[in-house]
Amino acid sequence: MRLGMIGIGRMGAAMIRRLIEGGHACVAYDRSSEAVDGVVAYGATGAKSVAELCAKLPAPRVVWIMVPASAVDHVLADLTPHLKAGDTVIDGGNSNYRDDLRRARELGAAGIAFVDVGTSGGLLGFERGFCLMVGGEAEAVAPLEPLFATLALGAAPTLAPGANRRKSNANRAPPRAAEARGTAPLGYLHCGPAGAGHFVKMVHNGIEYGLMAAYAEGFNILARADAGLEGRAVDAETAPLAEAQFFQYQFDIAAIAELWRHGSIITSQLLDVAAGALAHDPKLEGFAGRVADSGEGRWTLQAAIEEGVPAVVLSAALFSRFNSRGHAEFADKLLSAMRLGFGGHAEPRR
Repeated sequence: MRLGMIGIGRMGAAMIRRLIEGGHACVAYDRSSEAVDGVVAYGATGAKSVAELCAKLPAPRVVWIMVPASAVDHVLADLTPHLKAGDTVIDGGNSNYRDDLRRARELGAAGIAFVDVGTSGGLLGFERGFCLMVGGEAEAVAPLEPLFATLALGAAPTLAPGANRRKSNANRAPPRAAEARGTAPLGYLHCGPAGAGHFVKMVHNGIEYGLMAAYAEGFNILARADAGLEGRAVDAETAPLAEAQFFQYQFDIAAIAELWRHGSIITSQLLDVAAGALAHDPKLEGFAGRVADSGEGRWTLQAAIEEGVPAVVLSAALFSRFNSRGHAEFADKLLSAMRLGFGGHAEPRR
């Protein structure tokens, strides 16, 4: 297939490379000419404007947008005048699914199909393949399957009942998953109508927040397992460590992360990333620990609230990110002020 790609960040560039290697033709545009030059070197056709990109695509056109959620409407405002009925726009970023419903309605009025694709895979996607969560009308999605099949992970071997589990530690689908879930074992799935892909990706990222927080908290407990070796102030303001003899361990955190990658039940790509970071910088001195959130965790919690569904872990993970950016500083100061006011408790010295 031949498609246009608008937005050539790290993920967009990796997707273009994977598509080209899979036999597809890509016309690429980005505000950064350097980004365009980068993918032209891999075989893409460069464009200097949205209009030029559309002119280089045969009808019916397929244009994939990979830009931040806040920029999608601006891109569509530039793009739509150059499209015609029968063309298709794919939003592969992390848009709010509610915006998808509006965009599908607006573009549909002009006969332009809108498909939302929640895309997971990050920097590893070029080599490993991406996971694609697709939303849109079936007649718009079906012609795009060759693109999804090329971008996706592809079939992972299944493990038949009674098979020798020691032969391979590849990421396998459960038995009979292929028959039960269509293309899901291939790494892409048409999840439903407009917005469905981004709804599923929204929850995926909410779960990601929780998983990341669990790893971070667990490794922090390991890192502080030597608390019994530290001297603690003996005063009314400091909780004593009752049994210091039980906290005398000085663990090689990087080695434990690597250990867990081999045969542990908590193996994952996130653990792979954490182990790589710890191997490079065991004390993580290159990081300040201020963790951003791009919106999906908030939207997941909003959905949970409106559905009346508890999401205790995901909410705690999101709030910990707020805390990491210093957004609890005023509350912490007020806590200190109240302790001083009712009990004369002075703040401990650092």
